[in-house]
Amino acid sequence: MSQQRRLRILAELAASGPDDVTPGRLCEVTRHVTGVTGAAITLFANDTPVGSACTAGPLSALVEELEFTLGEGPCVDAYRHDRPVLEPDLANPASPGWVAFIGPALDAGVRAIFGFPVGVGSARVGSLNLYVDRPGSLTDDQHADALVMANVAAEVLLGLQAEGPADVLAPVLDEDSNFHYVVHQAAGMLSAQLEVGLAQALVRLRAYSFAAQRPITEVAKEVVDRRLRLSDAEG
Repeated sequence: MSQQRRLRILAELAASGPDDVTPGRLCEVTRHVTGVTGAAITLFANDTPVGSACTAGPLSALVEELEFTLGEGPCVDAYRHDRPVLEPDLANPASPGWVAFIGPALDAGVRAIFGFPVGVGSARVGSLNLYVDRPGSLTDDQHADALVMANVAAEVLLGLQAEGPADVLAPVLDEDSNFHYVVHQAAGMLSAQLEVGLAQALVRLRAYSFAAQRPITEVAKEVVDRRLRLSDAEG
């Protein structure tokens, strides 16, 4: 059954031509085969989300931005703990956590959210994320399809990256992405300004963004443009 499921998904991915299997196509097919409101794939580097390889559906881009800004949520946990994280009722979560994330996600219209690690063997690259605008668990078929999609996504993404230089992101991966380069640039600047590590600088940037109720990318751009010094703003 698992093999049949995989073959069905691969056939749908290649329906528009094998050369069109891009990250964007991965998210479109994920949303279609699982029947959810929105789908996305987040990529990580050094246990830190770097942004979305792709999104599909009305909720996904906004919620991906929330998880990236806050550094928490089911999809972040799915990657970090290397297991599916399933929250069928975000308004009444089974395991209360994600204190900063839940309120804004509900305001955005998300009622259920499911994260699946994306990787091959010990090589984890990100998480596959499903968003639904009503509460409820995934069916057995939806869950099984999501697991297969996560596996296929890992193989496709690693294969696409293998076609480019080892130290540069393959152009096809950058095409449909929303990678927050400016945030990492700002974190590097803050690391030097505040004399802290990169991870701590990113935490400070997120904390300021949350307190100011502003997107982290907006705050990061001001830091990079030298219109905002975080130590002065915090003071």
